[in-house]
Amino acid sequence: MKGAQILIELLKREGVEVIFGYPGGAVIDIYDVIYETPEIHHILVRHEQGAAHAADGYARSTGKVGVCMATSGPGATNLVTGLATAYMDSIPIVAITGQVGTPLIGKDSFQEADITGITMPITKHNFLVTRVEDLAFIVREAFYIASSGRPGPVVIDIPKDVQQKTTEFVYPEKIKIPGYKPTYRGHVKQITLAAAAIMEAERPLLYVGGGVITSGASAQLLELAEKTDIPVVHTMMGKGTFPESHPLSLGMLGMHGTYWANKAVMNCDLLIAVGARFDDRVTGKVDTFAPKAKIIHIDIDPAEIGKNVKSDIPIVGDARLVLGELVKRVERKTHPQWREEIETFKRAYSPPYKESPKLLPHHVITLIYEKTHGENTILVTDVGQHQMWAAQMYRCEKPRTWVSSGGLGTMGYGLPASIGVQIGNPDKRVILISGDGSIFMKIQEMVTAVNYGLPLKIFVMNNSYLGMVRQWQGCLYKKRYSCTRLHNPDLAVVARAFGAEGLTVKTQAELEQAIDKALAIQDRPVLVDCHVAEEENVLPFVPPGKSLEEMILE
Repeated sequence: MKGAQILIELLKREGVEVIFGYPGGAVIDIYDVIYETPEIHHILVRHEQGAAHAADGYARSTGKVGVCMATSGPGATNLVTGLATAYMDSIPIVAITGQVGTPLIGKDSFQEADITGITMPITKHNFLVTRVEDLAFIVREAFYIASSGRPGPVVIDIPKDVQQKTTEFVYPEKIKIPGYKPTYRGHVKQITLAAAAIMEAERPLLYVGGGVITSGASAQLLELAEKTDIPVVHTMMGKGTFPESHPLSLGMLGMHGTYWANKAVMNCDLLIAVGARFDDRVTGKVDTFAPKAKIIHIDIDPAEIGKNVKSDIPIVGDARLVLGELVKRVERKTHPQWREEIETFKRAYSPPYKESPKLLPHHVITLIYEKTHGENTILVTDVGQHQMWAAQMYRCEKPRTWVSSGGLGTMGYGLPASIGVQIGNPDKRVILISGDGSIFMKIQEMVTAVNYGLPLKIFVMNNSYLGMVRQWQGCLYKKRYSCTRLHNPDLAVVARAFGAEGLTVKTQAELEQAIDKALAIQDRPVLVDCHVAEEENVLPFVPPGKSLEEMILE
């Protein structure tokens, strides 16, 4: 078989059903094989970055490995932002890139770029295939590495001549990578210590992140929380790990977390971190984070233990397995005084959302939530103020119903990611909440959504600003609004020019009708341009470098 045929055969055997890509000269042999491979559905995006984000959204919402493909040189380098996005959030992607022929490598050949060198810091691993005989083993290894342990993106760079050469095809039944052996089962002694600490604590708190979703540990988390009566705070990546309507849920913590979640962190005596990495947007000033607490840190990646915050009881292992063992080792317990203290935090503050003749972002997101929430909806966001409002107001009850760029904070992520989500979940309703800054970053992918008849519901919080930067300028730089004012075209007209439906909303009275109309359209994407108040802020707000106690509340 030719190298290109071997690649596609391996993809089929890995269960790949969808590839998001953009063809070019260095991958034309692979596309020639795709032409006669009906088992694999290829989605033609309009920019390679869109392919990476779509594969990412597909992976986050399905739990499968997302696959994207691009040609050499600029095609491969256009994947970089999407790969970095997936890497920061531990999302399993396999990116296949074409490369110039092996005799031309290193000679500044046409459309040559050292993509393995470029992506080394932002991938879990990458491969440059120099022999067709190695291709089958490399593809198998790539999928195993991407999906095992702490997941992440993997690049396979395949020179053009390797795609064309032939060899006897032998399927690698077993994968064994020297030096790579993720630890899944936590150390029994450490788990026993953690169970004892939970039973001794008077003000325990669970702090959970995206690793709980990756592990499939939500059932074990719920069982532990209910058995031991421990309140739960989550990161933005952790939305959906624990039902947000549950009495023990305190919502999101951190820079734009709830007042009571942050107060609980600062007053707990035991913090149990599960599948979370103590990101700076969560901790604020690290020296002041959870000052009264003993810390248990459960993570499958040993490099995360103690990296940002020192842990007293570190446990390296898979969240589902470790939580399952913890549940066995703890007794039923209640914390009435601690729960009442948290209730006082809730009574002490509520976000200052005022009534206004203007359309306010929280009006829009609250009404979208009321009309769409449930197991049949997946919410996708871009990055900015709208993302934080959505995280605060759109409650998620199940894993993989929230898709958003966390660690890298990639504007432009939302539209291509929602395409990947819809392709991977054709029976689900996919809602995208974006901003007028973010939506234009990858607006060309509206063509992709139209071409494939995807019924995406896109709500743009249009405040004519780069909202989050403007908020920082307003709060921290004396309202010196430098280069953050946006002068936008009519978004509804732009959407219609692409072949989508475009609606404009400027008042509260128009909002409900527009949402209902958007939800009714099923044969094409709908963009609802919501003209919201220009200088509304996301609150609470912990300024960078400040303690969680130093929240700006109004």
